[in-house]
Amino acid sequence: MRIAFFDTHRFDRAAFEEANAAFGHALTWFEPRLTQQTAGLATGFPAVCSFVNDRLDGACLQALADGGTRLVALRSAGFNHVDLVQAGRLGLTVVRVPEYSPQAVAEHTAALVLALNRKVHRAYARVREWNFSLDGLVGFDMYGKTVALVGLGRIGRAAARIFRGFGCRLLGVDPRLSAEDARELGLEPVELAEALRQADIVSLHVPLTPATRHLIDAAALAKMKPGAMIINTGRGALLDSHALVEALKSGHLGAAGLDVYEEEEGIFFQDLSEQVLQDDVLARLLTFPNVLITAHQAFLTREALHAIARTTLESVQRFERGEPAGPTEVRAEQAIKG
Repeated sequence: MRIAFFDTHRFDRAAFEEANAAFGHALTWFEPRLTQQTAGLATGFPAVCSFVNDRLDGACLQALADGGTRLVALRSAGFNHVDLVQAGRLGLTVVRVPEYSPQAVAEHTAALVLALNRKVHRAYARVREWNFSLDGLVGFDMYGKTVALVGLGRIGRAAARIFRGFGCRLLGVDPRLSAEDARELGLEPVELAEALRQADIVSLHVPLTPATRHLIDAAALAKMKPGAMIINTGRGALLDSHALVEALKSGHLGAAGLDVYEEEEGIFFQDLSEQVLQDDVLARLLTFPNVLITAHQAFLTREALHAIARTTLESVQRFERGEPAGPTEVRAEQAIKG
């Protein structure tokens, strides 16, 4: 099947070309993000493959359908950038990668916590300038600290196992978490407000839906313990960035580790080193010594990339054969329910 890939990078191409040896699809690579303006590049392609910062709104999907596209394959777990209602109206099938490597994201979560706690990013910069002073680099023992995991899906559960290994006390916020699973993971189920009140570290692992947008807003940040740390490796808009800046400025929040940002579209995955950063909120966040930002790289391991490529190409193959997409298909009702 002919597939048009958008927003492509070297790491995508290598993984997909290797996996495609077992499928034989015809892969065409486009560097631009998939939007209404670039959808014309997909004319004549029955399938397109989209990344997380593409914009598949109603106008884009209409242009794809008019050009003959019938399948939209997301090489991501998230689907909040797709107008699924319009996709259904146009008869477009949308598939995703519901699971690739929960360990990859969970391990990156732990990496952000450790780097912020032990000031690794600041120590590295100092030593590069021959400054070997230890002043200002005091951290804390992870052992015995309280970690609240908001969302106990596959990634949240992998993170729970990691933090349990440090000897942390675990709180879990997830209405679907069973008592049996809570016992197995060694965590205490609590409501969000209680988790914020007790936790030394809060880590977000829920999908972005209308109900979870700005789940952590100014009121939620105010409920957190003074000096606590927040980590977001889920979706950028789970956390109100303006409120985050204010909580950091006031000194109430101790640290923030972000692998996602609510306005990352057009910024993350790009080399902007020769330009002036136009996003004032992101620029302000980058000035804080107790903030560590990575550009949506939590998923970026060899194992995850190979799993993404294999799952995506398998979904395309099933569609080509007229077989049900199964758990990889995503419909409008999922965007509403989360």
